[in-house]
Amino acid sequence: MKTLLLLRHAKSSWKQQALNDHDRPLNKRGKREAPEVGRYLKENDLLPDLILCSTARRARDTAQAVVDESGYDGEMDQLPDLYLSDTACYLDVLKRLPDDVKRVLIVGHNPELDELLTLLTDVNQHLTTASLVHIDLPITSWAELNEATDGRLQKIWSPREK
Repeated sequence: MKTLLLLRHAKSSWKQQALNDHDRPLNKRGKREAPEVGRYLKENDLLPDLILCSTARRARDTAQAVVDESGYDGEMDQLPDLYLSDTACYLDVLKRLPDDVKRVLIVGHNPELDELLTLLTDVNQHLTTASLVHIDLPITSWAELNEATDGRLQKIWSPREK
């Protein structure tokens, strides 16, 4: 059994219109909510073995806030493939993970995360910013993961649920 955690980046700012999309920072709400995800992971014993993160600033800032708040001390890999990608790319990234990784957290973007949730669980739900998805996957090796994998949705959580 493997565990996949999907985290849509926290709310980003649109104030600086001259910035390209990749460089948009978190806004005030995003800076407040991202650490709450870290607290949730720690309090619910869901710290990952590995964090995979889009290279977009809003995703990196979200991931760093989660790390800082949760006390996570493992690896955080920033992957350009997780920015402006598709679900096939997300699956490919996951399939290449070493099997000693039992639980992985992906910090990424919509619509890809919505689509990945639906693909792996048949649950069609829009993820708001800073939403965290917990999926258990009936696989023993990440290489087994594919479009037909029937994952089990455990929970979708958002800081706004507090």
